[in-house]
This record gives sequence, C-alpha cells and structure tokens, in this order.
Amino acid sequence: MMDWTDRHCRYFLRLLNPGVRLYTEMVTAQALHYGNPAELLRFDPTEHPVALQLGGSDPALMAEGARLGAAAGYDEININVGCPSDRVQSGAFGACLMAAPETVADCVRAMRAAVEVPVTVKTRIGIDDQDSYEFLRSFVDTVAAAGCDTFVMHARKAILSGLSPKENRTVPPLDYERVYRLKADRPDLAIVLNGGITTRAECERHLAAVDGVMIGRQAYQQPWFLTELRDLAGIVGPDVPSRESIVEQMLTYVERELAAGAELKHITRHMLGLFAGQPGARRWRRYLSENAHRRGAGIEVLRDALSRLAVAA
Repeated sequence: MMDWTDRHCRYFLRLLNPGVRLYTEMVTAQALHYGNPAELLRFDPTEHPVALQLGGSDPALMAEGARLGAAAGYDEININVGCPSDRVQSGAFGACLMAAPETVADCVRAMRAAVEVPVTVKTRIGIDDQDSYEFLRSFVDTVAAAGCDTFVMHARKAILSGLSPKENRTVPPLDYERVYRLKADRPDLAIVLNGGITTRAECERHLAAVDGVMIGRQAYQQPWFLTELRDLAGIVGPDVPSRESIVEQMLTYVERELAAGAELKHITRHMLGLFAGQPGARRWRRYLSENAHRRGAGIEVLRDALSRLAVAA
C-alpha cells in the first residue's frame, strides 16, 4: 500500500472501524537511519492498534528501525517480504527475500532482541518458479525458528521479472488453500490471509480456516466496507455512524493538520471513495478532486462537497 496508507489515511479509516489493526505504508530501515525518523514515524494516537511495516535486509539497520518504531509507540513491527517492485528488489528487500530465509531470520532475531513489541512478517506464498508448498513451508519454518510467530500471507506468488507491481496484485492466481494448509500444518503460528478479499462473507469463510484477514485495496477504494466488519473486529456498539458524520469528525483533524502545514489534497484524496455506491458519489469525488488542490483550500471544501451531496439526494 505504498503511497496509500499514510497517516492521514489511517486516521480516516480508524473512524470507520475502531477495532481493526492498521498498517503503515512500508518505511525502509535506511530511510529511518539516514532521514528524519520523527517525521517518517509520526502518527495520531487514535490510530492504535497500529503496526509499522519496515523494509530492509540488514539486521543491524532493521533492529535500529524497530527500536525507533517501538519508541514512537507502534504496537507491532512488521517486516515486508512481499513487495515485488524493481526499486525494492534493487535494495535487496521485499519479496525477493523469500529466496533468502536465513537473512529474514537474522533480521527477526536482531529486531526481537531490540524491542518488546511483536515482530511479524508479511510475505507472499512464493516467488517466480519457487512456488511449491514445500518452499513456502521451509521459508516459514526457518523464520519461525528465529522467533516470529505471526505471518501475514498474500495468497499469490510474486513474479519478480516481467510483471509490474500492479500486475503482481492481480495476475498471479490466488491460492487460499495453500494458506489454509499452512495453518493446518502449523497451528502454533498465527496466520493472517491477504489478497482479493472484497466481502464480509469472504472474511467469515477465511476466518474459519485462519487467524485473521488483511484487507487492502477494498478498504481503500470502498472504505465504508470497514463498517461492515466492526463486530468481526470486536466492536459491539455504538451504532455505525453515517458517512456524513465521518466527514464532520474529520474536520477538526483537517484543521489541525492544515495549521501544521499539511495540504488539503493530501488528506481528502483518501476520502474520495467514502460515498461509493451512494447517490451523488460522483459529485462528491469530482468536487474534492477539483477544489482540494487549490491554494489555501480548507474545511469549507469538505462542507461544500457535502452540500452538493444533499442536492444530489
């Protein structure tokens, strides 16, 4: 979810479901070492529970990144072993690390020694022609032996040459049964399934076989979907708020962020799908898209967009 699940997005999604665990977009350990950790790791306390996803392959740098993340207050540090982009491969991390399970295990050991919060791994079920169940099981066993007991499984293999990152999200076929089999073979591990989940019924079906589900694009493109999962995330009452009230709740946050130097367009871009499937949804998207980027744009843009929804209804 690079460039998608930034802190503005996570604050917005938290309003829709107080119980789900949120994950940051991937932050590289090198960026934290050489850059501005305070800015890169900034998040709002209302985001809890929230996990920091780290990219890297150097155990010392990954341990440093984990320490910084834990000190910043993150509830979990997750190692990205799933991203297939060329840029990530050139840095020797992401999905290509499935071919180097001992390296991932070394990172887990170093990170677990550095922090007390859980260290988890997000991975694919295989890469290129290394896509047998035995390959996946061996990778998981090696990393689990280093102390990782939670794996988020994107139920597609990654094709590291010949497909773009976008194509890698859709072209390789989903294989949920392989993830189910892994959970059955390793009941001591927490296995979370990711990939292609778009309905509550699918969530319920998967949860009968694994310990959790991770939802990415569906939650971003149609964020209201998260309200349908509140009870699955342990939330019992209060009543689900209206879409309009979610916008109203965002106003204080938007004002605060704008005062701190943020631009409205960087916040509202995550809200474009809030009214998907509702009367006036296109009017909402269009008004935000055309006006949020204007110099000096403030919360009046959101209020005006809401008023156009009322006209459309």
